[in-house]
Amino acid sequence: MRCIVKGGNPLRGIIRLPGDKSLSHRAILFAALAEGHSEIDNVLLAGVTQPMLAALTAFGIDWSLNGDHLTVNGKGLAGWQDPNQEIDCGNSATTMRLLAGAMAATNVSGVLDGSAGLRRRPMDRIVQPLQDMGVEIRATNGCAPLSLIRSKRPLRGMQHQLGVASAQVKTCLILAALVGDRTTTIIEPGPSRDHTERMLGSMGAGIETIKPDGKATPLYRTQVEPLSKPLEPLKMHLPGDISSAAFFIVSGLIAPDSEIEIENVGLNPTRTGLLDALGEMQAHLPIEETKAQGGEPCGRIGIRSSALKATTVMGEQVVRMIDEFPVFGVAAAYTVGETLVADAKELRYKESDRIAMLCQELRKLGVEAIETEDGFRIIGKGKIDGGVVEAHGDHRLAMSLMVAGLGTRTPVVVEGAEVVNESLPQFIPLLRSLGAEIHCEDS
Repeated sequence: MRCIVKGGNPLRGIIRLPGDKSLSHRAILFAALAEGHSEIDNVLLAGVTQPMLAALTAFGIDWSLNGDHLTVNGKGLAGWQDPNQEIDCGNSATTMRLLAGAMAATNVSGVLDGSAGLRRRPMDRIVQPLQDMGVEIRATNGCAPLSLIRSKRPLRGMQHQLGVASAQVKTCLILAALVGDRTTTIIEPGPSRDHTERMLGSMGAGIETIKPDGKATPLYRTQVEPLSKPLEPLKMHLPGDISSAAFFIVSGLIAPDSEIEIENVGLNPTRTGLLDALGEMQAHLPIEETKAQGGEPCGRIGIRSSALKATTVMGEQVVRMIDEFPVFGVAAAYTVGETLVADAKELRYKESDRIAMLCQELRKLGVEAIETEDGFRIIGKGKIDGGVVEAHGDHRLAMSLMVAGLGTRTPVVVEGAEVVNESLPQFIPLLRSLGAEIHCEDS
């Protein structure tokens, strides 16, 4: 699909977003690991979450959907059954890594596979520590497909030191640690998102997060106790996804004379690095916190057109905005001055090499975007030219490039735009509802 974005229109209105993708993945899976009847509202229904729902059926878990309301009849850690065919994780590395941990915890045998793109994503970062715990798991040249067979019980509780802060890897190991023979400690160099700890903690799991205590202990530790009783069912309304909100936030900042409000957005501090970075760029972003939901802080974000300033993002802030760098790059292109991103090599291992592809596509729009080994430099000129760009099968890149067109004088044409349905099928309708002029056609 080809989408043509014509800039210059002001964006106005109030929107609500579908449930957070990370929370949706976890709520679906953790409800299946609980014993009893879970009720979850505002679940994200998209290409990235459908494989997780299909996997529940394959493992013998009953569930039903009524709109975005999900009901799951969990069978606990002892009630899962071996699937009778390979589990297709689609293009979702989150699904694969979380399911590997769940299969280790429930001690079922099966094969996890996915798209050609997913088969290129590194899986040794979960395979090796799971093997160290006693899980019978094998990868294929360090990648999918992953094969798991029943392991001896219990698994070994141990200490894991992660080279890169990763919520997906951490969650995988937390799930396996629920059936360990002693406490498991996961050590990370930075603060990865903590949705798993909050949600499993609300379900009765014993998980403690130990933050750094000055320079003496600069690492982040997560301690997991083996379960002493079944996980309790979930009753939760999921807040809107801050990573999805990012596209509308930047849209409102760069489109002329715009004023947008986004209601019920998740404001977990491990996910709000983009808000901090945009604040440093002098973006007009008033935030009002509202009632927490399921242990997750949430609130209302106001956005108004702003003259953005260049900034630098590096260190632990990178982890707190790792999914938002494509649209952050667009915001940087609309500044005047040089914006630097460093310590972000993890971007090369996403749905695309987001460092290379972002810089390549922005250059097609007249932006001076310079790729570095672990990030990029963008020399903003306060504006972007029109042109034809390619999504490269990456949903976040596709949405970011469409956002880029909202402030241009000539249209931006995005090829391969259908990939936005992977994570946010409502993206284009919501932008149109705010006043954006977007025409899409089969390419």
